[in-house]
Order: sequence, then structure tokens, then C-alpha cells
Amino acid sequence: MLDALALTILENQTLHHKPKAKRVVQLFMSGAASQCDTFDYKPELIKRRGEKFDPGGKVELFQSAPGVVMPSPWEWKRYGKSGRWVSGLFPHLADCVDDMAFLYAMVAKSNVHGPATFMQNTGFVLPGFPSMGAWLSYGLGSLNENLPTFVVLPDNRGVPPNGPANWGAGFLPATHQGTVVKAGAKTPIYDLFPPERPYLTPQSERESQVLLQKLNKEHQATRPGDTRLSARLQSYALAARLQLSAPEVLDIAGESPETRRLYGIDDPITADLGRRCLTARRLLERGVRFVQIWSGADNGFPRRNWDSHEDLARDHGMLGAELDRPAAALLKDLKARGLLDDTIVIWTTEFGRMPCSQGGKGRDHNPAAFTSWMAGGGIKGGASYGESDEWSFRAAVNPTYCYDQHATVLHLLGIDHKRLSFRHNGIDRRLTDVHGNVITELLA
Repeated sequence: MLDALALTILENQTLHHKPKAKRVVQLFMSGAASQCDTFDYKPELIKRRGEKFDPGGKVELFQSAPGVVMPSPWEWKRYGKSGRWVSGLFPHLADCVDDMAFLYAMVAKSNVHGPATFMQNTGFVLPGFPSMGAWLSYGLGSLNENLPTFVVLPDNRGVPPNGPANWGAGFLPATHQGTVVKAGAKTPIYDLFPPERPYLTPQSERESQVLLQKLNKEHQATRPGDTRLSARLQSYALAARLQLSAPEVLDIAGESPETRRLYGIDDPITADLGRRCLTARRLLERGVRFVQIWSGADNGFPRRNWDSHEDLARDHGMLGAELDRPAAALLKDLKARGLLDDTIVIWTTEFGRMPCSQGGKGRDHNPAAFTSWMAGGGIKGGASYGESDEWSFRAAVNPTYCYDQHATVLHLLGIDHKRLSFRHNGIDRRLTDVHGNVITELLA
């Protein structure tokens, strides 16, 4: 681990202004979580239940014709001193609203999962661009040289649309891509543990590493400019250090019974996400810069993600029950340990869902309005920005794009989003492209 002086020197050389946060954890609801069933309360949907959905103008859906107005199957209540509305889907997260700042007018540029998921992660609907975690790795570097800078904790059922490209490095040096960790698996990181062979001794391992280092350097010398080679060399070095550091980080057996209950490790419904959220906290407190936690996987039918076309109450009910307690536990645990003060927590999804029904019980895609929230380092708890219309159909006040959210995260980390760039194919590329404004209304 870097000492305090080295970190101070590193950050002073890198940052554009004094930061309020050092690290980020993002919870991504893959499949498109419905804003009008979670955090965006619209009494008009209750009032007009069963009526024709007619918000004015042409209504285009992804794969269906507009059904009737469909209110949420969950009841709504106000919570906290801020009086934020939360549906009954998230009773545990509802207790945390005074630490959250809500973005009620998020907008996506695509109503297709793959491009929209790319946009939320990379700022572009096209493939080939670096993810936010990769940009932070490139711009800020590591807080702990014995652990990856950027860690991804995927759903145990599979990966989201576009798979690993969502946490890829794009045109940045390959070493900045996310490291996948399968929390709770026998082998959480590929090739973390050496095979059990009688001829593998500590001395033979050292000799092999010396020889490999020599061969790799000779190979690299003949291929200048190929970042894949340097990334591979760095990954080998990190892998060797991970064999010593990762087993301790990923072993939650030493956590207290109270902590394990807080995260829901004892409940089959919440055990997987609880383990991943607890692992995230352990990674963050040991210096991992960016941790991404995925809820939902793109694996066909029956649906195991938030893409609730057929039966929203069933699908969101299952995913919500899995997520609510562990996500709330992560917030509460970070706060209790003093880590929330300099850790940004993001809850987001690729787009929202329609306020009208699809096939009677489902909801179709809605890129014109969805909700995200942020908490932690430098965020004003209980605040909000933007509003959707009376239907939760379109962004009506302060439409907000991923560029604005990304710019705000970078600002809190001490980075001017317009100055973090990388020259690629003759263009100075940014996470925020040519867009983005810091959302000052959310800053503490």
C-alpha cells in the first residue's frame, strides 16, 4: 500500500482542485429499473388507473403499443426529514433518503439495452469507449498497489448486455480495465491460486518469475506502443501480489454476525447481493478506487434482470427484494465507519419504463425519463435535481444526461471533466464527450 506521503504527492500532481471524495461504488440495475415504481411518485397514475394513456403528442414504445395507465403495485410513503417518496419495493433504502440526492429527470439517447447501457457506463452509445471506472483509474491511479484500481462484481447469473465491454478500457491503456471478482465463488478471480502440483515450490516459482520477466521484456522491446503487452506485464505483477492480498479481502468469515445480518448474508434471497455489497465495502476500505456492483443479467427467459415487459410486479418484486436490504446495508455500513464522507455511492440504470401497461402487467422501455441517485462524498443528502412530467413519462425540468452525472462525480474527485482527456485517432476524447455540466445543486 502507498504511504500517506506518496499518496499526497500523487494526488497533488493529478488533481485539478481539492477533492471531497476518493473513491466510488456504483450499483447498476441492468435491464432498466422503473422510476415510477421506485422513487418517482406520480399520484396522477393512481388517479387515472385504467384510462387511456394520452400524455399528448406521439408515443413511441420499444416493442408494443401504449396500454392503459398503470400505477405501481406498491404503495408510496414519505420518508426522512427530506420527505422523499419511496415505494414499498425498497423499505430499507427508504430509511436512507436523507443521505441520498435524487436525479428525477435522467434521459438516455437510446431505448435499446446495449447502447443505453454503454452510454451510462462510457458516455457513448457506441462500443469502443472507456468506462467511467477505467477513466478514474487512468486519471487518479491506485490507492493500493496490491489490489486492482477498478473492480467489477457481476451478478452471479451472468453479465449485462455487451458483457465485459461495459467495464473495458477502450482506447485507454488496457491496464485500466475492470478486474472481475466473483464474490463467494471457489475461484473469485481467474488464476488467483496456483494449481496444486508437487514440483511447484517457492524456489521454482521465484525462478520461473525471473525467467518470465526476462522473456516478457524482450518480447515487449520489439513491440513498442502496444499497451496490451504492458498491461499484461502489469497484470502478472498484480496477480502475484493478489495471491497474498486478495484472499484476505474476499474472505468475509471474520465479519461480525451483526454485520453479516445487516447485509442479509443469512437470507437466501439477499445472500448473493449481500455478499457482493459487503465485499465492495471491504475493497473500498482497503483502497480500491472504483467498485461496480451489477444487479441483473442478460440471460433470456425467465427474466433475471429489471427488464419487466411481461410482469413488473413479479420481476421487480424479485430483484427489489434481492437488492433493497444489501444496498441499504452498504450505505449504513459506510456511514458508520466514516467511509461515506469520502466515498460516492451511485444507484443507476440504463433507462426507465413507461407509465402505461404492456400486455396488462408489464412496462415497456422509456428513455425519456428515469431516476438515479447519489450519496456520500460531497453530495447534499436529501437534495434533488430535475423533475419528470405528471406521468413520469418525459423529463420536464432540468433534463439530465450521464454526462452531467459523470462530470459531477469527477468534480467531487478533484477532476475537471473538461481537462481529463486522451488523444485517440486525432481527437482529444473525454468521458463526457463534448457535453456535461457539474450539477452544483447536489453539492454539499
